[in-house]
Amino acid sequence: MPIRLNNVTHTYSEGSAFQATAIRGVNLTIEDGEFIAVIGHTGSGKSTLVQHLNGLLKPTDGQILIDGEDLNGEKTDRRRIRQKVGLVFQYPEYQLFEETVAKDIAFGPKNLGLSDEEIDQRVRRAMAHVHLDYDKYAERSPFELSGGQMRRVAIAGVLAMEPKVLILDEPTAGLDPKGRDRILSMVRDLHAQGGVTVIMVSHSMDDVARLATRLIVMSKGEVVATGTPREIFRQVEMMEKIHLGVPEAAKLCAVLREKGIDLPDDLYTPDQLREALLAKWKEVSPC
Repeated sequence: MPIRLNNVTHTYSEGSAFQATAIRGVNLTIEDGEFIAVIGHTGSGKSTLVQHLNGLLKPTDGQILIDGEDLNGEKTDRRRIRQKVGLVFQYPEYQLFEETVAKDIAFGPKNLGLSDEEIDQRVRRAMAHVHLDYDKYAERSPFELSGGQMRRVAIAGVLAMEPKVLILDEPTAGLDPKGRDRILSMVRDLHAQGGVTVIMVSHSMDDVARLATRLIVMSKGEVVATGTPREIFRQVEMMEKIHLGVPEAAKLCAVLREKGIDLPDDLYTPDQLREALLAKWKEVSPC
């Protein structure tokens, strides 16, 4: 289910004294099965962009095609498309409201008019995806759980709709390191199992370096670059110009090159740097 954006612009409060253009002239294609990371400084338009992908926001100008269908066409059933494109906001746990975990996750599927058996199966599958044991947590109140567990319940509620595309806006915001690792591990596994396109907004260059297959770089409401992590993170000058950093491994690699160690300029993960240094060590060490 590819997504195509053709010259998409969005202006808030158009025609008023508070008019502000958040994104302008965005042209993008997101293919099935990609793991996309949208990165950019605060106010670059990342959240506005992704909220267009399931029709939550309507473009001021331009067109969005979901699987070839105009999302904002007069005859388009936007409710049906939203079921295919799941959006998880920042701090989604604030939207939990049911008395048990299972009931909260089942809320969306119930609105689809599914049978009780199908709803139960979807709840169980969704809980398995977010690494929450059904027998242990299904009948517990979500408000008795840790912050990270509550967030996983909220994400499970979106997964229970079985979307083809999953959008996550800063999914680890405010979590401790253990909670961050659990969420990112969950997202990585979900994508690896196949069948779901993942689009993740993130400020963490290290996270997107490890997870994403392609990056979309935004600045001042425009897409300024798109490419693999390797292609983007070697453009240090461009990243610094728009006030973005590069992964810690890439920074260390640059320092080592300055010290005279001949290393490639496109290393951006700890594993890549470790392998390159090991290869260098083998070159100079005696047999």
